[in-house]
Amino acid sequence: MAANSNTPSNSSLDPPQDQNTATATPSVSKTKAIVVGLYGVPGSGKTFLANRLKQELGEEHFAFYEGSEMIDIIVPGGLKAFQELEEPEKLHWRQRAIDSIGESCADSRKVAVVTGHFMFWVEGQDAEQQVYTQSDLDTFTHILYLDVPNEVVAQRRLEDGERVRSPTSVAHLRKWQQAEKTQLRRLCYDHGILFWLIPSQGTILSRVSTLLRDIRHHTKAYNLSIAEGKLDDVVFAGQGQLKTMLVLDADRTLAAEDTGALFWKSIANSRQSEDVDRTLKTLFRSPLGYSYTAFRQAVLLYEETGDDQEFDKICEDVASSVNMHPEFVSLLQLVAEQKSVGAVVVTCGLRCIWEKVLKREGLFETVKLIGGGRISDGLVVTAEVKGALVARLKDTHQLHVWAFGDSPLDLEMLSKADHAIVVVGEEETRSKAMDAVLDAALAARFDAALNDAIIDKEGIRARQVVLPSNASPRLNTTRLPLMQLTDRKFVDSVFCQRSRVSGPQVIHAMDRSAAKILMTPMRNAAVAGTDLREAHRRVGWYLATEFLTDVIGLEDYPIFHVQGQRIKGYRLLHEQQTTIVALMRGGEPMALGVSDAFQRAIFVHASKPIDLKGHHLQGQLTVVLVDSVVNSGKTAVEFVKHVRDLHATIRIVIVAGVVQADAIAKGCLAETLACHSNLSLVALRLSETKFTGSGTTDTGNRLFNTTHLP
Repeated sequence: MAANSNTPSNSSLDPPQDQNTATATPSVSKTKAIVVGLYGVPGSGKTFLANRLKQELGEEHFAFYEGSEMIDIIVPGGLKAFQELEEPEKLHWRQRAIDSIGESCADSRKVAVVTGHFMFWVEGQDAEQQVYTQSDLDTFTHILYLDVPNEVVAQRRLEDGERVRSPTSVAHLRKWQQAEKTQLRRLCYDHGILFWLIPSQGTILSRVSTLLRDIRHHTKAYNLSIAEGKLDDVVFAGQGQLKTMLVLDADRTLAAEDTGALFWKSIANSRQSEDVDRTLKTLFRSPLGYSYTAFRQAVLLYEETGDDQEFDKICEDVASSVNMHPEFVSLLQLVAEQKSVGAVVVTCGLRCIWEKVLKREGLFETVKLIGGGRISDGLVVTAEVKGALVARLKDTHQLHVWAFGDSPLDLEMLSKADHAIVVVGEEETRSKAMDAVLDAALAARFDAALNDAIIDKEGIRARQVVLPSNASPRLNTTRLPLMQLTDRKFVDSVFCQRSRVSGPQVIHAMDRSAAKILMTPMRNAAVAGTDLREAHRRVGWYLATEFLTDVIGLEDYPIFHVQGQRIKGYRLLHEQQTTIVALMRGGEPMALGVSDAFQRAIFVHASKPIDLKGHHLQGQLTVVLVDSVVNSGKTAVEFVKHVRDLHATIRIVIVAGVVQADAIAKGCLAETLACHSNLSLVALRLSETKFTGSGTTDTGNRLFNTTHLP
C-alpha cells in the first residue's frame, strides 16, 4: 500500500513467494482479517467511492482506511516526513501501515477497505515503478480495481481543485491503467487474492456494497452450508417418497458443450476482442487451481461481464446453442413420472445457462438445479461440494445415489455414489485430464468379476457411457465397462424400489465390559427410586456417546483450548436438528441421559404416539425414541408408524436399556425394522427372558417408587 505521493518506490515486480502458500485462500482463514484493497489510477475516484461505501455500509462491520492517512498517522513527522525518506525507509513504513490494518481488523473482526496505489508512472518515463510491498500481497484478501474510462480520469484530474496532479495524456493513462490491471490480476492469482475490475457503467455503489456484504460472511464452510440447504430443499420437496436420486454434472455430461467456454467465446465475439487474462482457462491454470478461491474468482470474472440484464442476455444466447443428449432427456423424462426417483443437476458451471436449457427441454419443474456463477446465486460448486452433496444424500437422507460426470471435478462425487457413470464424449472435446486420473485410480484396485471398475481406495464402482454412441471409449472396456442409458436393465435398476438402512439395524452393548457395570444397578432389586433413575440416566448417556454417535455421525465445530488457541470440538451430526422423545414414563430417565450428551437437541415427552406433533419434527433430521424396556415392541412400532406419518424421510433411532430378543427376531418390531429405511435400534442388552414386569417388578414403578400402588 502506497501513500498518496508522487515519489515512487523501487520495490521489485515479483517478490519471492513460498510456493506452498501461493494457493492459500486468505478470505476464508479463521485467523486472518479480510482486507479489501480499492485500487485505480490517480483520479479514478477511489476516495470518493470509499466515502460513499462508508455511508452505505456503516462502520459496525467495516473499517475504512486511506493509504496516505495511515502513513501520516504512523510515521513520525507525518506524510511530509515520509516523503523525504529514502526508498528503503518508505518501504518499511508502507509495510508497517498495511500490517497495522491487518492486525487491527483481525482483532475487531471487521472487514477493512483500504484505498491505495499500486504503481506510479510519470509520463515520458519508459517504465512504471511499483509501490506495493510484500506485506500487501500477504495481507490483502481481495483487490477491487476501479476500471474508469481514461477520458473520464483525465477530465477529473484537470478539474481536481483539492490535489495538485501532473498533466497526463489520455494515451498515457490508458497504458498506465492497462499495466496495472494486467499485473494486479496476475499477482492476485499467484497469491490467492480475489480480484475484481469494477465496471464503470451502472450502479457502482450498489454492486460494490453488495460484494462487500457477501465477502464479509462467505467462507468455505458457509458455501457448503448453502449448497446443503439447497439439496435438503430438493429432498424435502419429494415429500418423503424419494428412494433414489440421480446426481448429474452438466457441462460435457448432459450435453457435449462446455457452456463456460461458449460464454467467453460469446464475450470475445460481441466485444471483438479477447482478454486472455479474464478467461476461465487462465484462472484454473494459475496457482489457484480448482480451489474454492478459484471458483469465487470465477464469479468475479462473470460479474465483470456486465449487469444482471447483460449477463442474462449472454446466458440466453449460449443456452440456445446447447443441445442435451437425447438419451439424458429421455431418462430425465422418466424421472419426472416417478415419485420414488429424483434428479438434481449439480454444476460447477453457470446455473443461469442450465436453468434455461432445462426449461427449454420441459424438465426444469422436475429436475432440480444447484449451481452458481453470480454473487446473487450465493454459492460456488467445487469438486468438494459435489462429493459432500452425494454423501449427504446417502448418509443424511438415506437415498440410493447414481452419479454421472465426465471430468476430474466429478471424481469425488462419483467416488461417493452407489453407482458411478463416467460420461465419455468425442475425443477432441472431452477432458484430457480424466484419462490419467481414471487410469491411476483403476490401477489401485480392480476386480473384473464384479463386471465393474473399482476406483480409488474407497472401492467405487464405475461404468462408462459413450455419447454420441460412435465416440471411442475411455481406457478399455474391461477396466471401465460400457453401458447404455437406454438399456432396459439399466433403466430397471434405476427405477426399482430401494431402501437403505443406516448401518446395522440392531446394535447392542452386551459384549462390552462397561455395559455389564451399567446394567448391574438396573437389575439389582435393591436399587430403586432416585438411584435407579440415575443408573438409567447413565445408561442413556453411555448409549448416546458410544453408539448413537456412530449411527448418526459427528460434526466438528470451533472451540477455544484452555491455552487460548482455536481447535476443533465435536458434537452429534446436526445435533440441533435432532428430537429426543422420552416414552413416558419409564423412558424419561434414560432419555435425560441422552439429552445430557446432546444438549442442543429438542426434548419431548410422549405418553402415546399422538403426543408427538408435526412441529416437533419440522426441520429435523433425526428422532430418537427412548424407552427403558422393549418387550413385544408394539409401543415402539406404533411410535415409528406415527413418526413416518408425520415425516417420511426422517432418521429414527430407538434407544432402550433392555430389548427382548424375540421382539427383534419375529413379530411386529422385527418386521418394522426389516421394511423401514432410516430405522435403527440401540440397546444396552438383549434379554432371552420372556417376562413382562408388573407391580414390584415393573420398571416404571421401580423408577418412581410406586411399586406399592395397585
